[in-house]
Amino acid sequence: MKAAPFALASAIVLSGCATTTIDDNFAAVERFSRDQAGSEARWLRSETERAEMEAEVDRLLAEPLGRDDAVRIGLGYSPAFQTILAEAAATSADVSRSARLPNPIFSFERLVRTGGGERTELDIGRALSFSLLDVLLLPVRLERAQLRQQQTRLQASMATLKVITDVRTAWIEAVAAAQIANYHEGVVRATSTSAELGRRMQAAGNFSRLERAREQALHADAVSTQIRARQSAVRAREALVQMLGLPPEKALALRLPERLPDLPLRPLDEETVGHAALDERLDVRRARAELEATAKDLGLTRVTSVVNGLEVAALRNSETGERAQRGFEIELPLPLFDFGDAGRAGDKSRYLAAFNRTAQIARNATSQVRAVYDSYRNSHDLARHYRDEIVPLRKSIAEEAVLQYNGMFISVFELLAETRSQVASVIQAIEAEREFWIAETALHATLLGTPVTPSTSQPSSAAPAPAAEH
Repeated sequence: MKAAPFALASAIVLSGCATTTIDDNFAAVERFSRDQAGSEARWLRSETERAEMEAEVDRLLAEPLGRDDAVRIGLGYSPAFQTILAEAAATSADVSRSARLPNPIFSFERLVRTGGGERTELDIGRALSFSLLDVLLLPVRLERAQLRQQQTRLQASMATLKVITDVRTAWIEAVAAAQIANYHEGVVRATSTSAELGRRMQAAGNFSRLERAREQALHADAVSTQIRARQSAVRAREALVQMLGLPPEKALALRLPERLPDLPLRPLDEETVGHAALDERLDVRRARAELEATAKDLGLTRVTSVVNGLEVAALRNSETGERAQRGFEIELPLPLFDFGDAGRAGDKSRYLAAFNRTAQIARNATSQVRAVYDSYRNSHDLARHYRDEIVPLRKSIAEEAVLQYNGMFISVFELLAETRSQVASVIQAIEAEREFWIAETALHATLLGTPVTPSTSQPSSAAPAPAAEH
């Protein structure tokens, strides 16, 4: 019976630590975001903290917003992320409350007996009762609560990592979309010049109606593509605004860099990625914590399925003219109709499900990393191929076309066609860089424990146009 005093002492200590546990859980999330994701999470719980964050957001928006600064805003200003933190705190408080002993019950009974003109007799009964079974099982419940708190911390860290990944992806999409829209304007200018020359040459009798229509069709297609590119840029920008939780006045102040970051000198090699501690991924750790908590539940069920209550009460009864009576009462339900077999079978099945779920998540980890790394490496090779081969080659062709045009070896239409091809290759290079940075973000998230499905590159709508022959 030494466990009972210890359990009571533990209950007293835990009775006032819900706020401390919430703070500890947030500190764990803050530490994870700083150490593993390179960004600082902030929880705004007062007007002073909110005012400080407002000022910091204004300072960050005064310059073109970089990727890391976007994440900083997402983890310190976005109402969606503040909701995640508040809900995690509420879950933590519920877990702390579930680990505490139920409050003792005090009952009072007062009976008055009268016998006509005779004296009145008064009976008073008092009882203070509590669940002895809850006291005996408190150490197990406390350990179970600690596992649940661990799950809460891991879940909050996973939500934080998802916010970081989503903000980074939205920033990449927004910058790339604006950059692509700007380059499409160059295509429109080139096709506009070609269409105007075609109109003039037809008027001079040097162009057929079909030849002029071809030039006009190229310009019309370029304009429609430019409009779609502008729409994509606006949608991508607004998606970033929503991820950051910016109000209208701050959304108007948002400016983005003119271009994506340069490609890294060399990509992560497969050996480095393969040495990552996949068993420390957040999803694997959360599954293990859930398995341990389920095991604790199974241990509790083995006891409570047979004896689900043991009430002990201290009694004191007093009666007029009589000496007070003191004693105790024990209340124990008898398992005559429900022997607890259904509860035990259900918890055992839940444990088996949790065990196999944990095994599946652990086995999927390496496959997910391989798939995402393949996308990462291929996208890097493609972006570097555009940067080092295709774009310089198209630039060289365009420069040679200028020389040939000056020597009157090619027509102005062929020169403009090569210009369109050069701009289109730059647009495709931007799209390749965008896919690389998205794949890099996905790889980072997958290594830490939030698997991201690799994106599939789509063919560009800005395919190089063939040179016209006139």
